[in-house]
Amino acid sequence: MMTIDVIVGYDGSPASAVAIDAGAALFPQAHVWITHLWTPPFASESLRRRLWTGIADINSFIEAIEREGEADARRLAERGARLARTAGWNAEPLVRRTYGGEGLCFAQLAQDLDADLVIVGSRGLGGAHAVLGSVSDMVVHYTPRPVLVVPHPLLTTEQAALAGGPVLIGWDGSPGAEAARAAATRLFPGRDLITVCVDGPETASPADGRPPAQGGTVERMEVAGGHGPHGRAVAQELGACARSRSAAALVVGSRGRSAAREILTGSVAMATLHHAQRPVMVVPRPHEESV
Repeated sequence: MMTIDVIVGYDGSPASAVAIDAGAALFPQAHVWITHLWTPPFASESLRRRLWTGIADINSFIEAIEREGEADARRLAERGARLARTAGWNAEPLVRRTYGGEGLCFAQLAQDLDADLVIVGSRGLGGAHAVLGSVSDMVVHYTPRPVLVVPHPLLTTEQAALAGGPVLIGWDGSPGAEAARAAATRLFPGRDLITVCVDGPETASPADGRPPAQGGTVERMEVAGGHGPHGRAVAQELGACARSRSAAALVVGSRGRSAAREILTGSVAMATLHHAQRPVMVVPRPHEESV
């Protein structure tokens, strides 16, 4: 089985631990960097309280925060790497100091390490107050490699599907869909791939009947009538199909890199991220650059 290089975001939260478990089930032969982003104020509140000795010694306080915060970050990354090794992965810890902009940091890491895939939990990179729509969305928007977002929590049926369930690919005849199909074929060798086109008045180009370049058939579904953005309606149909097929994951292509456009207009890719109750991989178009 092919070995792939994977970056996994880890911050010690339950969501980031679930991302490790899900990733190990989906990509058992991967080489993995368990990555912790070390961000300001570079130490926990409890550490800062212990280190504070008064304003007169502020320089020593700052130096101590740097020293102890870095040590704490490295311990956390190593703890995540141990979890990953227990799950069967060949894993090593990686700590990066950043002053924010986690999405950009992961985009740069993916390029520097030539990673095949980035995996993040939907609440697993920014602490207890992060929500899908902030860090996870930005990682998807800025990373020029496929990104798998693992929701938290996963139900027992969704967890069971990870080991051997098929992979569902959203298809609309666009270059992004072609890229999604190619990435799924490469990253999920041996898995059953189900290509699904959800037809509707705004679907890109499935009416021409063109199959994926990699071959295979396309199953068609109709968008159910109702209210709300088209992207959400398509995402709901894809999610329903994934549940009925006990799919391990959903794969969708990205149409572009404009965060404002994708987040605010409710694209299929972003709507699937927000509404699918199982891991979703978003694949950028070939040669698409982060902005």
